Amino acid sequence: MGLSEAPGQRDTQALLSTTEAMELRRRDYHVERPLLNQEQLEELGSRRPAPVTLKWRTWFRCSRTRAQALLLQYLPVLAWLPQYSVRDWLLGDLLSGLSVAIMQLPQGLAYALLAGLPPVFGLYSSFYPVFVYFLFGTSRHISVGTFAVMSVMVGSVMESLAPDNAFMLDLNSTLDVAARDATRVQLASTLSVLVGLFQVGLGMVHFGFVVTYLSEPLVRAYTTAASVHVFVSQLKYVFGLHLSSRSGPLSLIYTALEVCWKLPQTVVGTVVTAIVAGVVLVLVKLLNEKLRRHLPMPLPGELLTLIGATGISYGVGLKQAFGVDIVGKIPAGLVPPQAPSPQLFAKLLGNAFAIAVVGFAIAISLGKIFALRHGYRVYSNQELVALGLSNLIGGIFRCFPVSCSMSRSLVQESTGGNTQVAGAISSLFILIIIVKLGELFQDLPKAVLAAVVIVNLKGMVMQFTDVFSLWKANRVDLLIWVVTFVATILLNLDLGLAVAIVFSLMLVVIRTQMPHYSVLGQVPDTDIYRDVAEYSGAREVPGVKVFRSSVTVYFANAELYSDSLKQRCGVDVDYLLSQKKKLLRKQDLKLKRLQKENKPPKQAATSKDTSISINVNTSVVDIESNNDVEGSKAKEASAGTELEDTGAWAPEDAKASDMSSLKALGLPQPDFHTLILDLSSFSFVDTVCLKSLKNIFRDFREIEVEVYIAACQAPVITQLEDGHFFDASITKQHLFASVHDAVLFALQHRRSGPVDPVLVTKL
Repeated sequence: MGLSEAPGQRDTQALLSTTEAMELRRRDYHVERPLLNQEQLEELGSRRPAPVTLKWRTWFRCSRTRAQALLLQYLPVLAWLPQYSVRDWLLGDLLSGLSVAIMQLPQGLAYALLAGLPPVFGLYSSFYPVFVYFLFGTSRHISVGTFAVMSVMVGSVMESLAPDNAFMLDLNSTLDVAARDATRVQLASTLSVLVGLFQVGLGMVHFGFVVTYLSEPLVRAYTTAASVHVFVSQLKYVFGLHLSSRSGPLSLIYTALEVCWKLPQTVVGTVVTAIVAGVVLVLVKLLNEKLRRHLPMPLPGELLTLIGATGISYGVGLKQAFGVDIVGKIPAGLVPPQAPSPQLFAKLLGNAFAIAVVGFAIAISLGKIFALRHGYRVYSNQELVALGLSNLIGGIFRCFPVSCSMSRSLVQESTGGNTQVAGAISSLFILIIIVKLGELFQDLPKAVLAAVVIVNLKGMVMQFTDVFSLWKANRVDLLIWVVTFVATILLNLDLGLAVAIVFSLMLVVIRTQMPHYSVLGQVPDTDIYRDVAEYSGAREVPGVKVFRSSVTVYFANAELYSDSLKQRCGVDVDYLLSQKKKLLRKQDLKLKRLQKENKPPKQAATSKDTSISINVNTSVVDIESNNDVEGSKAKEASAGTELEDTGAWAPEDAKASDMSSLKALGLPQPDFHTLILDLSSFSFVDTVCLKSLKNIFRDFREIEVEVYIAACQAPVITQLEDGHFFDASITKQHLFASVHDAVLFALQHRRSGPVDPVLVTKL
């Protein structure tokens, strides 16, 4: 039944066409059910406490089934490799692995240079971690290995802890390259081990959800700012300049200014080499996009550029003739494992955690995209363990921290990759290059590697368009994007990430401080209640206020909730309460004063034998005494007073309650008799929220407004019970399954008639 008292039912179907109206009539239906409060609902639904599952108990159970499940959980290759379809998948994985390996070679060399390390260590980082991820990873399509953002973060650490200035020879101020490289390799491998330990540890304690605190705008803004860092760091190779090592806040700005200052010292041959290589790479990428549907695999533009540039450099002698810097000696074969240096852990702790979080965020975001596209599941905790083991084992073999590359992952998927067998095949190709072919690239110009890095920044640079889309979609996310970008540009990568995370979390708290509070009205002919400020057709139920908050109430916004409730109700509750207390206090003092003036001395002496009953109304106090003579005198002498020493005021008496009512005290009465709190948006309640709700019940009852609660979720009800919210004055009969139930109960209860046990709602 509708609650609107307008004459005649509103014809909502009049707005529809004839065909739609006829179809709507066919689908018209009625719902008939009892009007339920929480107590009745629990009895009807046989509510019982939810079973508590203590997961830690299962951790210590030992059985063959559990051991097998744990083995397959932490070593997923044993689950999918026996089911590998050689006929259907091997050819695609082979082509995909070859394509990724062709990209890994130039990117590994280039990103090692970006990390401030000898290029060969980029090849090591493209082999060991990839093979480890093949064993432990759950994503079938991401390409683990060197990545620009990770490399520039590592390079920032190298510039900070092992700057060029620390390795200058005293005699002729020349740089001791061998000592610097050895120190940086030790730092990078130790950093990789520490990053791996962080990731494995977080994965083992199921801390994979930490990445949820890195929102998509934050990650995209951070990688965009990192691409700017990457671009500026490669300018010295493009122009052939020797720049000072800088780290910390504003280091990017100082580096860019130094590049501009030293532009007159540019090596022309280096600039020409970089431009030619960049143009060739761009043209090949454009050609790949045009012929993508006709080619079985992309043209290996980067590999062809490296081979051509190396051949030209060797044949022409670019270093001797034009002063172009080249890669230099690349040792053949693998290096023996080396233990990390524990003494460096304290210096690398903060940077390692930042790199661990960023690397995992990039990997899991890409992994989930491909998993959703191809219909399988990626497990975030296992991904954290797999990435951590890749970095941990890779660090022992002198690799620097890695993650997954967006460009290589897209190539691995588009060329037919189905499983991580493609990753294993690419790592085997890299192994062949390390053992046999690596030394052939000794004459490769560094400017070509810089061009490879810069051209591959295209995807991240295109993220600048996020500013326009976020401006239209969500200004708050745009604010996160801008703050993250600016902080990362000005404060460097580590501090920028910390500022971005803190700012985004603070923004979440601030948004809970500014929720949307609304007074709800009933949509005619329905049991639906909506904000009367937004829905012009919604009407407040006469005598009933329904109040709703868009967020849960907790210690940070509980006071704001109470203040907004009192404001939206249109009644100055605090003023009424203070005035009521003030008038009652004056009345009490007046009664005491009259009692002292009119009380005879004999009566005081014999008060022990006197029993008095007082009835209070707005105009008279009736005093009845067991002593007929003295009682009648007392009744005549003390009309309108309270005898504190000879009797007790009975608040349960109807006349006594009338004496303290707002009307009797001459105070304005609220224009509603019932307040309903819609708690459907609450996900939890804390002790401060419980106290606020109890205070709301107390305050509104003081001004003669009954309070009910509606639409609580089951966890909230349990927390209300655990917090001893329900007592003699607030029971589960004040809690209703829906707002409509509470409104109907309030109206029928107010009319002092029998409560209709059946609620009929026409939709």
